[in-house]
Amino acid sequence: MDAKHRKLLRKQRLHLAKQLIVGDTIVQYLYQENILTESHVEEIRSQNTNKKRAIQLLDILPTRGPKAFDFFIDSIQDEYPWIKTKLLDELTRLGDGQTGSAETLKLPEQVQNTIPTEKQLNKLASRLGPDWENVLISLGLTTVDIYRCRVNHSYSAQSQTLAAFVLWKQKFGKEATVQRLYDAFLENEVHPSLANDIFQLEVESI
Repeated sequence: MDAKHRKLLRKQRLHLAKQLIVGDTIVQYLYQENILTESHVEEIRSQNTNKKRAIQLLDILPTRGPKAFDFFIDSIQDEYPWIKTKLLDELTRLGDGQTGSAETLKLPEQVQNTIPTEKQLNKLASRLGPDWENVLISLGLTTVDIYRCRVNHSYSAQSQTLAAFVLWKQKFGKEATVQRLYDAFLENEVHPSLANDIFQLEVESI
């Protein structure tokens, strides 16, 4: 899923959780189009309130590839045309606001698909601060994943953050790249120079 789509869903998260009734129509359509797996369907259905089902769906969608947003829009167009219109209008505004600047950086091709080392992630965990939860949500962890990292490492915010990054690498394997991490920085307005500092990159301004 594109960074702008993830950013939009995160921004509209609470609104969508209140407005959408995540029943079989939406879930089955996304399953039919291979956006959701059987496991995802069960995870969503197992939630005991509609709000929790909606949040679970919104947690899953950003992890399901470049077509997930478009199919999600398709899944709500008949029952919730006003929500579809709102999302697409907001997406247009986000697009209009994306202009290049001296603070927008481009990663060299040779490092885009490399996987961060635990040493690099530990350094990142020590510097990221309170933005870490939003960054990890953008990377595809769920709110349940974040909660478990908090509980299992309650003595240290840095340890919570590192545990979440390690879990991200375990869950996404070869997709857990420096480029993916960098996109999550930009989506959550973490200054792009942090990538340069952590990964010792020579980046190009665009």
